[in-house]
Amino acid sequence: MKRLSVAMLLATTVAAQAAPFDVTGAWFRALPGKLPAGGYFTAQNNTRRDVAITGANSDACGMLMIHQSSNKGGMSGMDMVDMVNVPAGGKIAFAPGGYHLMCTEPKPVMKLGAKVPVVLHLSDGSAVAVGFIVKGASGK
Repeated sequence: MKRLSVAMLLATTVAAQAAPFDVTGAWFRALPGKLPAGGYFTAQNNTRRDVAITGANSDACGMLMIHQSSNKGGMSGMDMVDMVNVPAGGKIAFAPGGYHLMCTEPKPVMKLGAKVPVVLHLSDGSAVAVGFIVKGASGK
């Protein structure tokens, strides 16, 4: 009978406990005053079927929407999107210049260094609660 090393056992245990949908690197870029804050993260779909992020909410924001930045004919802009597909076994980054969460009317809890709760809603009817770290305009 083959014995498993502690490292192999831990790796097996971690893999067995992987969540169907993981979110890492979650943070908000807080701007001065009442300017909107951008939310960024990486979503990993660990299932065998496509899942879409269909919305988000947080008590730290008056409204939280999914947006996509674009550059059309030399003009920068952003559009609200209904959903962002995360392919089976794949991942997608919400990052400056691309997909992001737009937090309008940030609440006083949106302070540098704070961790604010966000709930991401998925197309399969589930939701993922994530703590977003609040950073400054430079991302630090």
